[in-house]
Amino acid sequence: MAVDFQQLIVGAGFSGLGAAIRLQQSGRSNFMIFEKADRIGGTWRDNVYPGCACDVPSHLYSFSFAQNPNWSRVFSRQPEILAYMETCVDRFNLREKIQLNTGIKALRFRETEGTWLVETEQGETFTARTVLLGLGPLNVPKIPDIPGQDSFSGVQFHTAQWRQDHDLQNKRVAIIGTGASAVQIIPEIAQKVQKLYIFQRTPPWVGPRPDAAVHSFVQGLFQRFPSLLWLPRTLIYRYLEFRGRGLFGNKSAHLSMQKRALKHIRDSIADPVLREKVTPQYQIGCKRILLSEDYYPALQLPNVELITEAVTAIEGHTIIGAKGTGREIDTLIYATGFDAASYEKGLVIQGRNEQLLSNSWAKAGPEAYLGTTINGFPNLFSIIGPNTGLGHNSMIHMMESQYNYILSYLDLLEQQDARYLDVKADRQMAYNEEIQAQLADMVWSSGCNSWYQMDSGKNTTLWPGPTTTYRQKTRKVEVEDYQIVEKSATPDALSRA
Repeated sequence: MAVDFQQLIVGAGFSGLGAAIRLQQSGRSNFMIFEKADRIGGTWRDNVYPGCACDVPSHLYSFSFAQNPNWSRVFSRQPEILAYMETCVDRFNLREKIQLNTGIKALRFRETEGTWLVETEQGETFTARTVLLGLGPLNVPKIPDIPGQDSFSGVQFHTAQWRQDHDLQNKRVAIIGTGASAVQIIPEIAQKVQKLYIFQRTPPWVGPRPDAAVHSFVQGLFQRFPSLLWLPRTLIYRYLEFRGRGLFGNKSAHLSMQKRALKHIRDSIADPVLREKVTPQYQIGCKRILLSEDYYPALQLPNVELITEAVTAIEGHTIIGAKGTGREIDTLIYATGFDAASYEKGLVIQGRNEQLLSNSWAKAGPEAYLGTTINGFPNLFSIIGPNTGLGHNSMIHMMESQYNYILSYLDLLEQQDARYLDVKADRQMAYNEEIQAQLADMVWSSGCNSWYQMDSGKNTTLWPGPTTTYRQKTRKVEVEDYQIVEKSATPDALSRA
């Protein structure tokens, strides 16, 4: 059974690059990464807005198998994170394994061969034994549909499509949204713009971010003794796991978490009116918890106005809120997040019996087994798939758990000399019922609306518990969870399977 690639990876962000490195380390070399853009990096390539940084400390927001002694800050900014990813590509000799400017149009499973037919947007076709989807959840910007939007006579853009050619100096700027990107951007631009109007529907919980420069002595120590890098990594990981208990039903930990955030508001804002505006009325953790030391001070600058209204219309240069508040502006910035609950990203993915993944997920929403394999779509892996997101720790830890599981799957596929493995429908269903039952008792189901959820309210995004539990579950593939189809299976046997 000749194929172009044993493994094809879609996307050269963190998840795709990490998968490639682990494949290489396992002795597998017949793989390729297809990347739609002209450079690697995914989210960290696309998001170049002022202040863009990670909210997980750098020594943990990196691969365990490619630790970096040179982080310059506790919480690194976008250029340094992207540079780290480029360094990983060179360190593991992946350049020749990456095909840039190659978007994927369709993936079609060929059941009689047990392979995937890959169609690119450039009109090429390839075959692959297995496909690893490293699409990432944060790459499709959500832009609200606002009456009069097209008539706006100024400059408008989403934070993920930052206009680096547009100078904000002395401009009248409006930002819609107060989520993660807005909290980072506002302090960076507030002092250079003439006026900054922030339209807030719901205030976020914002805790302190203990950022600091990493001393050159410490960097030198890590360079000389790389094994020491495990110390900050382990301490950070354990602290974040301990703190995360408040999201999983531990009431005292949750109360302590909310008290610290309220204290941060009190310590940062003296004005009782503004303090009330920024104090959320939902439980901490129900929406993403943000970190910043300079967001609240920026709101108190004389040229900054926080408007607690949704935007309902745009007329020429005027942006209008739900209560009729109108402000004349030159620049409109959408800090409105991403379509994180959608996983196909416009791809046509056709599995067994020609079923489309979009149809399979149409009713109940995205579901997978351990967020990684999907019934009816054999030899396909979704990295950072449904219900693998976190609200408390590093996503790279979750990716590495999935790599373990994928390598175990590939080992089993090769040991059995199988055509393909297909996760059983009843195992996938039981697993997802358990996940949803657990989520129902956690803070994310306490009544707020967030990007973690579908319109129906179903949470298809988050993992309901500590990462240690997920790591244990993904340690290896359990044979009884999968239907193993042998290469010798007849067409009749395939149709009955």
